[in-house]
Amino acid sequence: MEREHCSETTIPARLPPDLLAHLDSQEGPVEPSTDAVADAVALALHEDLIPTGDLSAALVPTLTFAQGVLSSRSTGVLAGSACATEAFAQVDPAVEVVWRRSDADRIAPGDVLATVQGPLASILTAERTALNFLSRLSGVATTTAQWVEVVAETDVRIWDTRKTTPGHRALERAAVRAGGGWNHRTNLSHWVMLKDNHLIGTSVSEAVAASRLLWPGRTVHVECETLEQVRESLEAGADALLLDNMTPESIALCVATVRDHARHHGWRPLIEASGGITLDRVGLYASIGVDYISTSALTSGASPLDIGLDLGADQGRDLGPDFGGP
Repeated sequence: MEREHCSETTIPARLPPDLLAHLDSQEGPVEPSTDAVADAVALALHEDLIPTGDLSAALVPTLTFAQGVLSSRSTGVLAGSACATEAFAQVDPAVEVVWRRSDADRIAPGDVLATVQGPLASILTAERTALNFLSRLSGVATTTAQWVEVVAETDVRIWDTRKTTPGHRALERAAVRAGGGWNHRTNLSHWVMLKDNHLIGTSVSEAVAASRLLWPGRTVHVECETLEQVRESLEAGADALLLDNMTPESIALCVATVRDHARHHGWRPLIEASGGITLDRVGLYASIGVDYISTSALTSGASPLDIGLDLGADQGRDLGPDFGGP
């Protein structure tokens, strides 16, 4: 199956069905699964509330209600709204969250992202957990958008990596998509990736052949650090090449080799570049002719976006005699 994915070359990348389906499913943002959201929020609330709950919120009079807004204090891209909603819901279903902005929206200081109203004690208990998810995931989306913007005039796509926060991969991958990026393989079961340590005691050709035997039809992705490894991977019929920690000059030689191979054989693998690529140089790498650039900076290097919750009295509710104002 053939389809052109990114780099300008006369012969499109020949992609196996599983990789093609994975890439074709990634047009636009995506919501993380409800199970992933619920599990992550439950764990976050658990670590915040053991062993005896929210001591400070327990002092708030029972009939005290409040309303407020979640607002941005920075410029960036919104992500994590499902997690924030879930945090309030798990603490108290009586808390109502109404979103005015959606994940993948560009936001600026002062923008109201959502309104929140309900029992004040419950809002206070869920507040930090909700903001932690919003800030962290919006930071991932914002960082991704910065990388995507640099390569916007090219056909190169920005890929994430498996260097995600343990337990939060589904959430962070969705945040990458909100920022306009693309998701690499989901986990170790998704497709075969042969790195240097996998080749101890064997060769690229032997490892690719063994992969075809064990998992026919699955993507075989080979990490290459030298031009010779690229040639060996091409001869072995690898579906994708990861050009790792190479200079732009070395990558250009590898791309030329792939194209020369394609002219003689009628197919080429997908080409990925990674390792040591920074935001200020990603434009240079994108001009060389690769299909994807992957970087852990989207997740491990993202700074949280500043998002806050401003509360006041809910004038539309019976606040009770003990409410002291905002």
